[in-house]
Amino acid sequence: MPKKHKPPDITAVLRMQHQFFFGCVGGCCISSMVVMLVVMVMTVEVMVVMVGYTLVHIFTMKTLVLCLLLAGALAAPSRKPTFRRGLNKIVGGQDASPGQFPYQLSFQDISFGFQFHFCGASIYNENWGVCAGHCVQGEDFNNPDYLQVVAGEQDLDVDEGNEQAIVLSKIIQHEDYNGFTISNDISLLQLSSPLTFNSFVGSVGLQSVKEYIGDCVVSGWGTTSEGGSTPSVLQYVDVPTVSDADCRAAYGENDIDDSMICAGLPEGGVDACQGDSGGPMVCGGLLTGIVSWGYGCARPDYPGVYAEVAYFKDWVEANVS
Repeated sequence: MPKKHKPPDITAVLRMQHQFFFGCVGGCCISSMVVMLVVMVMTVEVMVVMVGYTLVHIFTMKTLVLCLLLAGALAAPSRKPTFRRGLNKIVGGQDASPGQFPYQLSFQDISFGFQFHFCGASIYNENWGVCAGHCVQGEDFNNPDYLQVVAGEQDLDVDEGNEQAIVLSKIIQHEDYNGFTISNDISLLQLSSPLTFNSFVGSVGLQSVKEYIGDCVVSGWGTTSEGGSTPSVLQYVDVPTVSDADCRAAYGENDIDDSMICAGLPEGGVDACQGDSGGPMVCGGLLTGIVSWGYGCARPDYPGVYAEVAYFKDWVEANVS
């Protein structure tokens, strides 16, 4: 049975604006700001029809766009892209089967009257999910009843009967989350009612080994190529982790801190991408990374960057107890 998912044209634009003003910060925004703001100008007339903006709002929005374009032109560029959130899947991966990743969550905005997937997350227990800090930036932490997670999800466009959709009751973003450095990029999602665990829905344990070296699996519904379209079926890909030293050599000493872990092949070709943000990287059956950011998607010599779960294990356990 089809789900009430709408093509993310106007929703995507609204979410992009929300991310830009609240979740997109510092140099990591500058590289894509001009493109995004042009989209804002081009779509403002559409928003007039769909959300009732007045002509005054149109004038104000276009004036604001011009101001932001000027600010972007004056700002110093950065190699860091926007977060892997919202519009932009697993690169070089394959379709997952139902129940293959029972800990995977789809994090959705339902305030538009339909379900809009914008981030991934992982099930910690029946009442809590683990996500990226930047996925919740700008949200109402104490009253997030316009956001939900869906467990047991495999195809975003088809109701297969295994899904459990639960609205959030609270969000905890790490108190030291820094949008400029993208450090401490973790958050917790409290559910308004508990999940029912079965063969399609279950939790994943937390990694305790820091700087884990080994093979891992990343899953999500992000774009299947850099700047490409988003698939409806859950994707996954196997990736090896990369040492902190090698990752710092790729991005720079100051861009990779101790709260991050990197994964990917030197030749590129496999990676998480936009729309996978907040989703799991699981190594040896344990949640080891949370999809965070990267330079493009699956580019050679630039591994994907994840929040390192072992670094936050005590923080997670303290906040969900």
